[in-house]
Amino acid sequence: MKVIPLEIGGGFGGKTLVYIDPVAALLSKKSGRPVKVQMDRIEVFEGSGPTSGTYIKMRIGATKDGRVTALESHLAYEAGAFPGSPVGPGAMTHAAPYDIENVKIDGFDVVVNKPRVAAYRAPGAPTAAFATEQVIDELAEKVGMDPLQFRLLNSSREGTRGPGGRPFRRIGHEECLRAALESDHYKSPIEGPTRARGVASGFWFNAGLKSSVTVSLNQDGTVNLIEGSTDIGGTRASLAMQLAETLGIGVADVKPTVVDTDSVGYNDVTGGSRVTFASGWAVYEAGMELRKLICQRMAALWQLPEDKVSFEEGRIVADDDPAKAVSFKEAGVQIMRSGATVVASGSVAPRGVGGAFSTQIVDLEVDPETGKVDILRYTVVQDVGTAVHPSYVEGQMQGGAVQGIGWALNEEYYYDESGHLLNSSFLDYRMPTALDLPMIDTIIVEVPNPGHPYGVRGVGEVPIVPPLPAIANAIYRATGVRQTALPISPRRILETTLGLE
Repeated sequence: MKVIPLEIGGGFGGKTLVYIDPVAALLSKKSGRPVKVQMDRIEVFEGSGPTSGTYIKMRIGATKDGRVTALESHLAYEAGAFPGSPVGPGAMTHAAPYDIENVKIDGFDVVVNKPRVAAYRAPGAPTAAFATEQVIDELAEKVGMDPLQFRLLNSSREGTRGPGGRPFRRIGHEECLRAALESDHYKSPIEGPTRARGVASGFWFNAGLKSSVTVSLNQDGTVNLIEGSTDIGGTRASLAMQLAETLGIGVADVKPTVVDTDSVGYNDVTGGSRVTFASGWAVYEAGMELRKLICQRMAALWQLPEDKVSFEEGRIVADDDPAKAVSFKEAGVQIMRSGATVVASGSVAPRGVGGAFSTQIVDLEVDPETGKVDILRYTVVQDVGTAVHPSYVEGQMQGGAVQGIGWALNEEYYYDESGHLLNSSFLDYRMPTALDLPMIDTIIVEVPNPGHPYGVRGVGEVPIVPPLPAIANAIYRATGVRQTALPISPRRILETTLGLE
């Protein structure tokens, strides 16, 4: 079956699954006619899978001087009616920001009488961090340390073994913490009886998987880039920029196109924060092959041995004859006029995936009469590896934080005792709007990933991980009450702070 890409906006995991497509295909086969099947809003809410409800029990030990020594956690994730919750990623990420010698993690995939869950941006990680980062904050308070300094003292670094036992390569959590400590936001005062500041860190391991691209030279010296990953986060631009960097040309001379599955080599799912990393690597391989082919063609035109022609910063030069030197575009025009064609491809399954860390700061105010929380200021600090397209990177950081804020304060699926969803409309399912939020400030930290030619790390998922605990930590400081359930809605704040039912 050929799959045709569509511009679908954000994906966030929920669009990687198939729901009604097989029904339409079977009905069309049976009837011999085109069939359209469409889910209404209620069906989308009820049938397309929320993320998991979770129950987490955790304890962390530390010495009096602030050194964390042990972590024990019990994670139970709802899977819905069929197994398959993201408890694995939750277990793999929630202790990752810290260098802890003794770790015991038990994870349970729990089947319940509800719809099957689906992936949702960094699946499993935000709720796990909600528990870990609050306990970390409690420890910092008990030993009398600044919460960011406490995290810095215990931070993971290169060589630290993650929860899965594998040592980290070069990572940037320490750099994120230092950038947060030195930020104008963290140094600014926070005043008011129910105003407070909270911080938290988060981790997402990102994915590699398989990617394929094809590049070809045009008659005017520009280059076509054919790729198979739907653009849901600016990857058409980020891949074009990596190809332009490889070829030493302007990004305007690269023409990227996302094509259907019959028109390009195999590509895995567009998800897991993998496309700029993995497809970018495929672009690099294809670009290097294109450089080699262009040098071969120019050597033939100049009647020189192939080893006497080199590619140098976007120019093709004859090693022994300075007069023989042309720009990439000039070489492309000459090659195409000669009757030759130049096409190259790259197919990779890279293993040098670089995990990403984010530290976030939030200032908020709690209305003691209504329980409403107003976000006053928010800063996202994130190690992005190499910021290929900085404004797109900032957009991912801001978007992830906003989704996390919604999850922390308002968003929930509300079921009755029989497993029926009671708020299956946007009238009753509350998401934040621009009226609910300040501008999300960003601090880009660049610690290049050694497993990628240009140091790329995935950036799309980690920013949703810290908001839940950062907001919970701030609410604790504002009200004196720890919040252990989500969302921290006005109703829940009033129930916990005033004892209302």
